[in-house]
Amino acid sequence: MIDKNIWQGRVDDEDGELGLRFHQKVQPIENAGSSGVALLGFASDEGVERNKGRRGARNAPVVIRKMLANLPWHHNELAIFDAGDVCCDDNDLTSAQAKLATNVSHALNNHLFPMVLGGGHDVAWGSFQGLANHYLQQNTPSVPRIGIINFDAHFDLRTPSGSSEHGSSGTPFSQIAAFCEQHAWPFHYACLGVSRASNTQALFKKAQELNVLTVEDIECQPQRLSEISEKLASFMNDVDVLYLTIDLDVFPASIAPGVSAPAVHGVDFPQVEHLIRLISNANDKRGNRKLKLADIAELNPLFDIDNHTARLAARLVWTITHSLSEPTSHIAKGVTR
Repeated sequence: MIDKNIWQGRVDDEDGELGLRFHQKVQPIENAGSSGVALLGFASDEGVERNKGRRGARNAPVVIRKMLANLPWHHNELAIFDAGDVCCDDNDLTSAQAKLATNVSHALNNHLFPMVLGGGHDVAWGSFQGLANHYLQQNTPSVPRIGIINFDAHFDLRTPSGSSEHGSSGTPFSQIAAFCEQHAWPFHYACLGVSRASNTQALFKKAQELNVLTVEDIECQPQRLSEISEKLASFMNDVDVLYLTIDLDVFPASIAPGVSAPAVHGVDFPQVEHLIRLISNANDKRGNRKLKLADIAELNPLFDIDNHTARLAARLVWTITHSLSEPTSHIAKGVTR
């Protein structure tokens, strides 16, 4: 059953089907058929604390749902299901990430699109494991080339201290790179909105060594959007599957104050939204959408102002899911493989 204390909002009965909102369309995961979107929560800020950040991200999944609940429904026949939260209340981050991975792979195995609501950015290691497990379980001769697109002020390529079990919100893409090396998989990673003022030279060096497509925050200007779109299209042409992850600290602190590390510069929402639509509309040669998984990370409601950041997170979920409800468009023309 879904929590009606969360999924509630305005009801415009006089407008019939055209007046529906998210809270009137979301269903419990038990009702899921063979298509739709599964909302998966990751209620954890263990990784943020390990990364010396500000606690509070564990409250994000519930708050995002509350902000999403009252948004108007423009998603055609898309079905939305709430699969509840994975909680990390015992400091065992590795187990929580493994549980999330199981939920993600289960959704994918049942032809659902996992939309994960974090949580610290350690959510990414759980999300990716779920995607990887989904393809490993198919026992096919070859695995798809997975492209990771991260909107983030930080590379999150720190090396876990001691072992992979000592990961944090700053290590997920380093853990993914290690996984890919161990399994002889290519590592395709694009990080958009990186702040040079928030990453050490060592992290930039590691990104270069891993051949990360890097676009800095100062480059993300309207006049350069076409150039960035072309770089991203080239990146997407070289992979078979896409995983989109958005750290809310990629946005300026003026619109996203409720994060662990607010950005001084940041990237404006219209640029990010345009690129998300480009990502959502990327097709393979068979006309299938490449985007298979997305997550939102680092909302910290304790430091938010009038739910500005929470509303931004909800709008991102709305945008991604709305893109999934539409046929792939001319936006992605040429972005095929």
